[in-house]
Amino acid sequence: MTSASNNGAPIISVENLTMSFGDFVLQRDLTFEVHAGDIFVVMGGSGCGKSTLMRHLVGLLEPAAGRILYGDRDFTAASTKDRDAMLRRFGVLYQGGALWSSMTLAENIGLPLGEFTDLSPETIREVAAVKLALVGLSGFEDYYPSDISGGMRKRAGLARAMALDPYILFIDEPSAGLDPISSRLLDELIVELRDSLNTTIVMVTHELPSIFAIGTNSIFLDAESRTMIASGPPTELRDHSDNPTVRRFLNRGAAHG
Repeated sequence: MTSASNNGAPIISVENLTMSFGDFVLQRDLTFEVHAGDIFVVMGGSGCGKSTLMRHLVGLLEPAAGRILYGDRDFTAASTKDRDAMLRRFGVLYQGGALWSSMTLAENIGLPLGEFTDLSPETIREVAAVKLALVGLSGFEDYYPSDISGGMRKRAGLARAMALDPYILFIDEPSAGLDPISSRLLDELIVELRDSLNTTIVMVTHELPSIFAIGTNSIFLDAESRTMIASGPPTELRDHSDNPTVRRFLNRGAAHG
């Protein structure tokens, strides 16, 4: 379920990245690579900077030092025009799903299509229906976010993130607020989308079942030392890491397989 190819050049390279707010350094010297087909997990305790790292990766925040490359293109130093072109190849699922409550699911998914393509309104609705079907919400086009469950809202948010067929999908805490069954179904959906659409996924989470079920590679951000203290497949870090902080995090509670 967690297979991925790590052959070839990385599609994301983070080099000596430092994140700060004014004089306060949140994380420093982050260096890692994400390869095509990865479900790459950014993990760590609360307040370590996981979601902040994702916001740097999609250009919402600027690094204090270091750089981010997509392929061989320097995203950090790119012009606004070049950066916008790169951003259109990303999809982002924010923690709450971030759907507009006054719009139907089809209208929510159609937003990026209307903004970034020349498709007709009729075609946009057809594409929205296809994306909803991909996430198991066929027939829900005219429902509003308030009409459906939390798990369904997450799936609708995932459909909107996939609207422009991104080659990289960023997901922030996908399981937050979901019951275990909904969370597991969402994990399975994420893997299905990775496999069927050839999408690479970067996922921020602290949920152990998701980390072990679908994560192919990972980094661990430590709030105390303010840097990354481990990297590698999550199960290998759980079973073989020589860092007590990482072991404690990945072995907390009952053992997970």
